Amino acid sequence: MNWADAAACKRCAAPLGGARAATEADGERAGASLGGRLLRRALVVVGVVALFIAAAYVSLLITSEPVTAEQRQLIHSATRLLDERGFGDSARLLRLATYRSTDNWWNRYVGHREAYAAVNFPFQVVTLYPDFFSHPTDDTERAVILLHEAYHLAGSGEERAFSGVWRDKERLGWTKERYGQTRVWGSVREFTAQHAPSLFRCGEDGRGDCLEEP
Repeated sequence: MNWADAAACKRCAAPLGGARAATEADGERAGASLGGRLLRRALVVVGVVALFIAAAYVSLLITSEPVTAEQRQLIHSATRLLDERGFGDSARLLRLATYRSTDNWWNRYVGHREAYAAVNFPFQVVTLYPDFFSHPTDDTERAVILLHEAYHLAGSGEERAFSGVWRDKERLGWTKERYGQTRVWGSVREFTAQHAPSLFRCGEDGRGDCLEEP
């Protein structure tokens, strides 16, 4: 037995420094080897996840139809209007999205209520139904619908999307005086009252729009 700081073996006088250095080097190599294995495993996991996401995204596209050139022009006009009225972040999300005109397998599987559009998050696929192109009276009302979908593209749920759009309707130029009798106004107000009821508990009857009632 020798002391840990001994330079030579007490029995045979052989130097001990080389053995200690070799042991330390072996330990370093073993640590490096373990780190390399862990890194390789992490890269494999990341690759498998990325492959799965890519395959899922492609499957959404091949099981649905793209929008037409005319429909895409309407989307661009409404998105540009959002940008002009101060919703730049939402407009950027909408420009990065992929637009489809029919349901993909996911939408058909989960089903959906009557709607103007649907979003597949986090794949950023937006399905626009025929009502989106036929019911709005102009670009402003299409912008209202797309702003709602932008909330979903950012990961927000229905309550946040409906309440956010309703709170910003004046900023959008979507006012009751001008649009109060349109189909889009009626349907958006109805669904906003369902998903964000706190916005409609004002007035004498407790059912008025709190953004309009004193």
